Amino acid sequence: MGNAMAHRVLRAGYPLKVHTRTKSKAQSLIDSGAIWADTPADAANGTAVCCSIVSLPSDVQQVHLGEHGTLQAPTKPEILIDFTTSSPGMAERLAEHATAHGAMALDAPVSGGDVGAREGRLSIMVGGPEAAFQSAQPLFEHLGKTIVHHGEPGAGQRAKLVNQILVAGGMLGLAEAMAFCEQSGLNHERVLQSVSAGAAGSWAVDHLAPRVAQGDFDPGFFVAHLKKDLGLVLEAGADLGLPLPAMQLAFKAYQALSENGMGTLGTQALAGVASGKLGEVPGFSPQHS
Repeated sequence: MGNAMAHRVLRAGYPLKVHTRTKSKAQSLIDSGAIWADTPADAANGTAVCCSIVSLPSDVQQVHLGEHGTLQAPTKPEILIDFTTSSPGMAERLAEHATAHGAMALDAPVSGGDVGAREGRLSIMVGGPEAAFQSAQPLFEHLGKTIVHHGEPGAGQRAKLVNQILVAGGMLGLAEAMAFCEQSGLNHERVLQSVSAGAAGSWAVDHLAPRVAQGDFDPGFFVAHLKKDLGLVLEAGADLGLPLPAMQLAFKAYQALSENGMGTLGTQALAGVASGKLGEVPGFSPQHS
């Protein structure tokens, strides 16, 4: 997603410096006019806005607060925007450190997958200072269609965790529905035509269920990434005193897939396992439930 988002920034006419841990992954951006930076601090130095999107809260920590992090730049960026789905606590710490360095930080996790990133149709959930949000709005509008400021630092991450609760709950339902459809001998296409038009309709039913029926488990969003996000959901839920039993089940299911070599498949792989298209996975398959 980060590559697609960066290309949209370039096409919008913004000058762009880039850094990744693997330089070859940024080559298409460099070929398109981006300037390579050897460290996050080099990338951030003298910029108005510095953006990141990585995998884990620990990566956010390293990129921004580490020895060569963005806040070590000789001339600090005015605004840090972290698009990573991370923990609310990490977002709050980043905002605190940014303020101490004379900068402002926004946590701005996104939803919409690889297609949404390429087409600029992401939903962007933002936490942080109102002034920073208003300044970043023109940039956000090149990346997303739904841009909502949810409040103080960490609020964007909490909104994204709500999104992931709904995603994971829907995937549990989709997995069992596809298994039921398979075992009943129903025609997938006809069933999906019926249910998508009623109360059961959803983005997953429209976009992922047909892929499951066709045996397409290529990732729009990785199993491993949703497992990580569900871990964040459970941590945040524990802080709020919420047990979230459905999310505990979803986490165990995606953990089982990850531990059985399916971490780089799309999240719809859960339905592939439930319906028997991807074989058995101890810990989730009906035979092992």
